Amino acid sequence: MTPLDKLITYFEKFPGTGLRQAKRFAFHVLTLKPEQIKELSDLITSLPKSVTECQSCRRFFSETANLNHTCVICRNQNRDRSKLLVVARDNDIEAIERSGVYDGLYFILGGTVSLLTQPNDQQRVRSGALKACIEDRIKHDKLEEIILGFAINPDGENTSRFVESLINEVADETKVKISYLGRGLSTGSELEYADAETIKSALSNRSTHT
Repeated sequence: MTPLDKLITYFEKFPGTGLRQAKRFAFHVLTLKPEQIKELSDLITSLPKSVTECQSCRRFFSETANLNHTCVICRNQNRDRSKLLVVARDNDIEAIERSGVYDGLYFILGGTVSLLTQPNDQQRVRSGALKACIEDRIKHDKLEEIILGFAINPDGENTSRFVESLINEVADETKVKISYLGRGLSTGSELEYADAETIKSALSNRSTHT
């Protein structure tokens, strides 16, 4: 396999990227000036040193002098710490924060659990870390509500069921409410692509399952 073929293969592994788009990315790299290619390479190489995972919500953020390894959202004492919104990926948090309609805390599950369960699907997501986070929030922040914020599609709904099965026991014992994003997100919608009004409607109309 040539270096170009390898590059195309890497791009094809990116979320939402097919072979045709992967080829476009690879051939675009070939049009860059040598200094631009070096800058791109240096940026990728530097990411592990300049970006870290928040030990609380698990989102990636650029760490400077923060010795606690927690992001600005989790450190903000003005956030409503009685609410925890569980989402699949970092991009979901960015979309919600842009909308300005949610003031609670987050947890990033790290993906979804496919309806047609793929090998290691359940092992890949942060199920253990989520339970630990919830237990900590209940103990220290008087957590009252866990909102499951996954895409309105088969995999998203299956992930909601999977997460609910994980946390049902602790939620029942502590009377923490489990709710779901409501009307506003249409079937098949990805949270990261929703506009502010759609997210506001989905959060305002969230509901519990009985």
